Amino acid sequence: MDTSLLLLLYVLITLVFQSHAHYSLGEEKVTNLHFYFHETSKGDHPSILLVAQPKGANANDTNLAPFGSVYVIDDPLTEGLDPNSKVVGHAQGLSVSAGQEKTMIVFVVDLGFTSGEFNGSSLSVLSRNPIFETDRELAVVGGRGKFRMARGFANLHTYTLNATTGVVVVEYNVTVFHYE
Repeated sequence: MDTSLLLLLYVLITLVFQSHAHYSLGEEKVTNLHFYFHETSKGDHPSILLVAQPKGANANDTNLAPFGSVYVIDDPLTEGLDPNSKVVGHAQGLSVSAGQEKTMIVFVVDLGFTSGEFNGSSLSVLSRNPIFETDRELAVVGGRGKFRMARGFANLHTYTLNATTGVVVVEYNVTVFHYE
């Protein structure tokens, strides 16, 4: 190999490594969050909408999410169990029914915070969500703002899942590791 080509390669590699060496994430933090997720599928202002479903599949009170159904969500996150308590953010994203034998949702959502210490920051969730299990865990796979480079988990507890009224209320206890 030509000496000038080797020298050029050495200089390029050195520049790449030096340009990355100056960026610091800062100190890692652990944050615990507690809030409630409120979803409404019926009424004048539903917070979840069916946007696609397989031919011949119909959602009903006994089969809320037929396999292959895709829903878009924009659900309020509140400080308390009461839906009229202070809104601290919104869960916005997709729910995809991915279970053929039993209802299993793949949940892809941005938990965006709109008040308090984390206003303007969000957490990214990508996880399977067995919605008919009262207690379950979801993966937190990223974040932005004060939750840059987040990773962690969300423990969920369903308080209400009523197919007749279309109301779902879920408590979230979230633990995230992140850099601020």
